[in-house]
Order: sequence, then structure tokens, then C-alpha cells
Amino acid sequence: MFTAWWDEPADGPTNMAADEALAAEAERRGGLLMRLYGWSTTTISLGAFQKIDDARLVGDIRGRPLVRRPSGGGAIVHGSDLTYAAAVPKSHPWGATPQVLYDALHAAMAEALAERGVDARPYPTSDRAADESLFFCFDRRSPGDLVVFQGADRGVDWAAAGVTTAGSKVMGSAQRRLAGVVLQHGSLLLDGNAAVTGSARHPAIRELFAATRLTTPTELAHAWLQRIAAALQVKLQAEESPFVRGREAEVAEFAHRFREDRWTARR
Repeated sequence: MFTAWWDEPADGPTNMAADEALAAEAERRGGLLMRLYGWSTTTISLGAFQKIDDARLVGDIRGRPLVRRPSGGGAIVHGSDLTYAAAVPKSHPWGATPQVLYDALHAAMAEALAERGVDARPYPTSDRAADESLFFCFDRRSPGDLVVFQGADRGVDWAAAGVTTAGSKVMGSAQRRLAGVVLQHGSLLLDGNAAVTGSARHPAIRELFAATRLTTPTELAHAWLQRIAAALQVKLQAEESPFVRGREAEVAEFAHRFREDRWTARR
């Protein structure tokens, strides 16, 4: 089973609450569920283990709404990215170990991007682990992150060509492993975010690949989801109504925690 929803833009606490509801639903259903969504305003999501004092020191995001994710990783500036949450029971083949789900979803996106003229490749496992002292997710590099090299031609073997730089990271994800289910958050940088500058702004796909055949986030997301379904060898069930519809009370209850300072400033 593989079911996906596309939700309307919402604020940070509502999005995080909906993702927790998604995790509970995945455990009940026993299969992979995904939610793709936007943000009602430019919002910074902090990783679960980041310090609030570090966020307050970053002048380039001062005054922007903050929300703390239940998943790990570095801070992300949302608003022009394609954001997703995936939830799968630990009993599922993709839920057994952290890297399996991470790699499966990123590989499917790399295939969808390649069809549209974007050569994005997994950051190699042989390279260094993520530097967790770096505040922003897209300044870090972890095995499996999708990176591109500006102007790189498709089909070129980067390693053989002597390319050793870290490239531009365009997709990263982070997980929270609960008792019976895995919740994974991820972001694909489609467009540069005009609401921020300096350290908060990272190169996006449309900036790096001027000739890209990307059309809309919805079109790319659909191609990605179809690739995921093919990898699972199941049929994609794309729901027409948003995930939150009919779950408003549950989401509102979960959102209380994400709106409280004791959660946002818990570290």
C-alpha cells in the first residue's frame, strides 16, 4: 500500500501536527503514507536537537516564524521548497533501518529530476558525515543527500573527472523513529526564497539549471510519487482531498504542542 496527499499551505505548527497524525495513520494502516505540502509564510523549521539560542544568533532569519520539527537534522527555510513527510511502520521493508527509507525516496527523486534535465546524485557514503555544528540543513552533507554541480553535463562521471567539492545540496531529509513507525521529513529546493538573504539563502534547482524542464511542483511531485510506487511494486493511491480534511480536531490537538514555547525552546 502507498497513499499520498497534497495539502494546502499551512503554518508551521499545523504542518508538524499533520505530520504526527500521518505517522499515527501509517501505523494503523501498515503501509507507506506521504504528505506533500506548502507553507503559508516563510518559516524556519529547526531540527529536534538544535539549540534555540543558535537560531536566535542567525540574523538572516530574525523575525521569521520558527517551528521545531520532531525529526532531527539542521534548520530549513521553507516557503519556496517542495516539503514532504513520509511515514512507514518499522515492520515495513523500508522502515527497518534509517538509511533504507532515506535512500529509496531520494533515488526516486533523482530519477524524476534526471528526466527533466537535472543531474542530482546521492552524496557518497564514503565521504565525511554531516557537520552538525552547521546551522542550516543545506550547508550540511550526509550520505544520500542529493547534490548537483552547477553546469555539470549529464552522463559525466564526477569522480573520474576529478570533482571533489561538495556541490550544491538540493534535497535532504531527517527522521524520527518512534516505537512502531518512522516519520521522515524532507525538502527539495526548487526555487530560491526571496524572503531571506545571506546565510539563509541557498542555491535552488531553477537557479542552478537554467535550461531545466521542470514545470510545476505538482507535476514533479506526481512523477516522484510514481517512481516510488514503481520501486515498491505497488499502485499509487493519490488522494484528491487533503490529508487534514476530516482530521481537523486531531491536528489541532497536536498543534498545541508545536505552538508552545516550551516545545520550540526546549533545547
